[in-house]
Order: sequence, then C-alpha cells, then structure tokens
Amino acid sequence: MSNNQTQTASAGAGASLFPTYARYPITLVKGEGSWLWDDAGNKYLDFMSGIAVTNLGHAPARIKEALVQQLDQLWHVSNLFHIPNQAEAAKLLTDNSCGDAVFFCNSGAEANEAAIKLARRYQQLVQKNGRYEIITFDQSFHGRTLATLTATGQAKVKEGFAPLPEGFKYIPLNDFAALEAAVSDKTAAIMLETVQAEGGIHPVDRDYIQKVAQLCEEQGILLIVDEIQTGMGRTGKLFAYEHFGIEPDIFTLAKGLGSGFPVGAMVAKEKLREGFTAGSHGSTFGGTPIATAVVKATLETIVGDDLSVRAAAQGDYLMAQLREKLAASSFVQEVRGLGLLVGIECAGPVADVVTEAQKRGLLVITAGPNVVRLLPNLLVTNEEIDEAVTILAELLTK
Repeated sequence: MSNNQTQTASAGAGASLFPTYARYPITLVKGEGSWLWDDAGNKYLDFMSGIAVTNLGHAPARIKEALVQQLDQLWHVSNLFHIPNQAEAAKLLTDNSCGDAVFFCNSGAEANEAAIKLARRYQQLVQKNGRYEIITFDQSFHGRTLATLTATGQAKVKEGFAPLPEGFKYIPLNDFAALEAAVSDKTAAIMLETVQAEGGIHPVDRDYIQKVAQLCEEQGILLIVDEIQTGMGRTGKLFAYEHFGIEPDIFTLAKGLGSGFPVGAMVAKEKLREGFTAGSHGSTFGGTPIATAVVKATLETIVGDDLSVRAAAQGDYLMAQLREKLAASSFVQEVRGLGLLVGIECAGPVADVVTEAQKRGLLVITAGPNVVRLLPNLLVTNEEIDEAVTILAELLTK
C-alpha cells in the first residue's frame, strides 16, 4: 500500500470516530526510547512523551516484561477479590510518599474526581461540618468529567456543558489575599497543581504554597495536589509537592504512573481512610492485575534507578541550553519549568512552530497559545536534548 493509500485508509477509519481531537496529519506506528516512526517511515524525536505519559520512553523492556508476564497469568477478577499486585503497588506508593491509603482508577480525571468526592465525604460524614466547596485556580486543568472540568479554571473546557455542578470557586494563583477572601465555613478543600502545565507551565511560588498548607491545617481544610502531569519523576522529584516542603492531604496520579498503560491513583493521608468506606466509591477496572503489574514495574524502575535525580539534571541541562541558544530571539520571552516539564513562552502564537518542528522530525506540544511545551522522557540523553534545542533555535530565532 502506498503512503497516499495508507493516509486515505486512516482517514476513512477515522470517519467512524467523534471529531473530539484536532489531530496532526501523522500516523505513528512504532516507538523505541525517545523515538517514534510514522507509517511512511519518517523518524521523530519525541519531546511530548504522549503528554507526560511515557516517562520511561517508548516500549521500555522492564515494563514490557512485567506486562507480558501478567498477561500470561490473570487479566481481570474485579475488586470483590484481593489483588496482590494492587496491594503491592499501593505499598510502593505509600512507602515513597506522604500518603497512607491508595484508590486505583483508570485516568487522571477519575483520580481527581475521587479526590473531590473523598474531600466532601470526609468533611460531611466524618467531620460532620457540612463543608462542600472546593477552591481551585485560574488557568488550572483537572480533567473532563463534569466535576473535574468544573474544577478547572479555564472557561473553554466548560462551554456547552451547563448546568455545571455547584460548589467550586476560582482565584488567581499566588494571590494569598484572594485565597483568604475565598475561604469560608463551607470550604472543604483547596485543589492546585504545583506547576500549571496546561495553563502555560507556571510553577507555584514556594512561599505561597507553604502559606496555603498552613492555612489548611489551621482551618481544617484539605489540601489536594493534582500530580497528574507533574508526578512520577517528571519534575526532578518522584512527586512535585516534594519541592515545596509541604505534605498534601490528598494527591492524584495518572499519566506516567503506567508508562502508557491507562491507570490512575488517588493517594491520601491515614485520617481520610474513614471517608471512603465499603461501597462509598468504586471502579470496575480500577487496579486490575494488569494495570498494577505495570504500576509496580514503573515505580520500581523510577525509584530503583534514581530517575527523578536524573530528570532534575537533564531538566537543568535542557533549560540551560534553551536559554543560551534562544537568548538572541526577540520572539522568546521566557524559558521556565521544573525538571523535564519545560515551557518556552513566546510573544505570539506558537502553533506554527509546533507544525514546523514536526516537519523537521521533532514532536513538541503547546501549553496555551503562546507557550511551547517540552516533555522528554526521563532517560533523554544530552545528545537528544542538543538535537531538539538546535531545531527549536532554528525555528524561534527566525
């Protein structure tokens, strides 16, 4: 089949799908490490990682081995039975975090949905104070279920879905006076990202988040940290909250948790265990033997090989190279980020930059209209970083 025939066949198959994605005209068929190949044999350096998902690169051997082994043993039994992999994966998460109890689900949106439900149920049934409001932040992103898109501080994701669930307030990030004004006797939780990824790669101020944590402790408010994109070593720590000297009551994971296999998790402090009793929440596919085999192998690899430390070093190298090579560009306004979650803010829209980079064999993504977002895997080499920076410098210094 010729390339034109292949693309025509792909387009025909796509006609059966809802047009919910503005897809690039590329059909990717193979991946290895930091590289992807399309159906025409073109090779791409991947600085998207499936949007912060393939943190160990494409088709990592250790994860594949764990997955294949589990596929030969058991696929699904439901959560009416004990699942050894699930318990072991949960212990790995709690042993390496501030959390004590884990709920497994299938995605980041489901993990954030569980966090919202747990916060409300804990306040109302355990603390018996009737609190239900969740405070979130402008330009945040927490998912696309009705509750999580309502929690999201971006109007564009809410269009056409009214009426939205009540009980959410939005304030500017890093504005403590606005937070104090928003808090009331109805406030159940404050939910934030330590780095607003979809909102433009904006790290939270350290002093601010410490004041938020102190306020929560003083007023009995739960602190929820959304680690969907920042977790699993991406920012140079296993979990990004570790950079800021705080311990959230709840944090949520997905994306890099399963190295490309769909899985999410909500992790919470011991006191919140009473909030989720038998029958209060559930998921048919949450924490299957297959999913948690992958979670175990992913965690063992990241922790055992100190890949968070490596991500910190490679992130420093990437940002240093970008700042040096882009210093002469009047179009580039700032390079910022944390670890290997990096944004290049520009003076205008960058959609064309993304398209031109694809033509030169580099895959990057936007974070809002004016920011190029870079998400290489945690094993990215200096040579791969140099190649990506060279391409971006050619495009952004024109």
